Amino acid sequence: MEYLQELGYIGLFIGCFLAATVIPFSAEFLLIGALVAGCNPLVTYAVATIGNSLGSLTSYCMGYLGKWEWIEKWLHVSREKLERQKETIDKYGALLAFLCWLPFIGDVFAIGLGFYRLNFAKCITFIFLGKAARFGLWVVLFVMYGERFVNFISQYI
Repeated sequence: MEYLQELGYIGLFIGCFLAATVIPFSAEFLLIGALVAGCNPLVTYAVATIGNSLGSLTSYCMGYLGKWEWIEKWLHVSREKLERQKETIDKYGALLAFLCWLPFIGDVFAIGLGFYRLNFAKCITFIFLGKAARFGLWVVLFVMYGERFVNFISQYI
């Protein structure tokens, strides 16, 4: 992750994108790292939100293509796990895209929404809104509390 931080905003974008697809790590660490390094909070927020949203969109598209080999190999989601999500997706529809920011289960939602071919425009809108709310909260906490916030978070990682 240090290499990504050395790349600045481009590294933040790449890291946030990958965190929403195939690499299991938290985009929040990159976001906070960029803020601690002195990056502009508004630009950092925008780059992280767009990168992470596009990552989830990639998962949606891979689900839409419906090739089990790709889903299982690249996204590490089994057919059984995706089939278990069908009832939840039928119940809540595109609103589940708002929860694509959740660790572990959010990626399965994005894949499932694509696999079951829910409305693309609604899904990407809710994905973006969910990611924007998530990163917005982190940026606001950092801007308001700065070093105290970082020290608090450091206790739990």
